[in-house]
Amino acid sequence: MTRNRATLIGFIAVLLWALLALFTVGTAPAPPLLLNAICFTIGGTIGLIWIARTGGFARLRQVSWKVYTFGTIGLFGYHALYFSALRLAPAAEAGLIAYLWPLLIVLLSGLLPGENLRAGHLIGAVCGFLGAALIIQGGGSGFDASALPGYLLALACALTWAGYSVMSRKLGDAPTETVAIFCVATAILSALMHIAVETTVWPQGALGWASAIGLGLGPVGLAFYVWDIGVKRGDIQLLGTASYAAPLLSTLVLVGAGVAEPSWMLGAATLLITGGAVIAARASLRS
Repeated sequence: MTRNRATLIGFIAVLLWALLALFTVGTAPAPPLLLNAICFTIGGTIGLIWIARTGGFARLRQVSWKVYTFGTIGLFGYHALYFSALRLAPAAEAGLIAYLWPLLIVLLSGLLPGENLRAGHLIGAVCGFLGAALIIQGGGSGFDASALPGYLLALACALTWAGYSVMSRKLGDAPTETVAIFCVATAILSALMHIAVETTVWPQGALGWASAIGLGLGPVGLAFYVWDIGVKRGDIQLLGTASYAAPLLSTLVLVGAGVAEPSWMLGAATLLITGGAVIAARASLRS
């Protein structure tokens, strides 16, 4: 597989993640850990069926337990934080902050062997963080203290996924089939923690269950497998900067579905966070 093809395959995940916020809102009031368990059960099942059809189980026996632990922590941590953030803060605003992860991937990937940070990457980073600051400040409506916990969880979510994606590059020898085990382990861990700390509230009605199944099939299913191929075999900096399309697409989907109201603050934050991609992507292409 060529580097360019792997990068394009990785970008499929970005398109799927544009639906993550919308589907998450649709599953309310299911608590975050229960939602984790439902979605990763579906995503893990997809992976196990794929492995069975391709005969990939033999390759999994050669993978270190450390790789499985790393992947499970990454997937469990990111989604537990993301689902919690969207329960505690407005979906569009919290989603935009969570989508700082492409910017953080570009910055952190500069620390990898053979990768370099250029001035354009740093300028793009400033734009992205200005967009996040505008959301937290609340624009003309002022600071909303009640939403701050959700925004902080969204920021932690961005840091978690960026770290997971960049560190995955160091695990380049681990086959993509390991993602299925990550999903299954995450589902089991989420279910156990749900029983311990949450009250069971299932997704409500046909819309709620359709949203949960949609999450498990796409943004919390297929997306992980194609993303794994992209970050391990493709251009990680170009993939990171191309991922800036995710916050723009996600916001447009939420506004189009009537979940979020269009406003100057939301528009400005979206442009700042997404617009930094133009500068950062140019820097990656030049390098």
